[in-house]
Amino acid sequence: MKLITGVKIGMSQIFDERGNAVPVTLFEPKNRDEVSVFKEGDKVKISGISKGKGFQGAVKRWGFKGRGQTHGVKHEHRTIGSVGTSFPERVIKGKKMPGRMGRQRVTVKNLKVVKVDLESNIIAVKGAVPGPRGSLLEVRG
Repeated sequence: MKLITGVKIGMSQIFDERGNAVPVTLFEPKNRDEVSVFKEGDKVKISGISKGKGFQGAVKRWGFKGRGQTHGVKHEHRTIGSVGTSFPERVIKGKKMPGRMGRQRVTVKNLKVVKVDLESNIIAVKGAVPGPRGSLLEVRG
């Protein structure tokens, strides 16, 4: 298993043989000689810290539906509604509620290496990877 670390440069696109645009993420390894570890067509998995979203409500964080627009609902369209039951008379641990979202370690598997540029020290991977530009990534093959 090959493992290299580096920095996410950003997103771009290249064109395949049929002329279709393929979205790619550009990755620059820390050491210059590590670019040659992977070759075009390799399947890799990339781990990194996802973008932080800050404090988010339950609708965005967990995909809750929210409440209705009518039937007496006023000023609480995106609230979570009831959070407990009548017997334990407390909120059960692990209840999906509003809170901080993102900024967690995420691994994306089965990404294809589309291009390896030895001169520029860049690897292009098909698809999106976690984190903002300049974030640290681990690439495992």
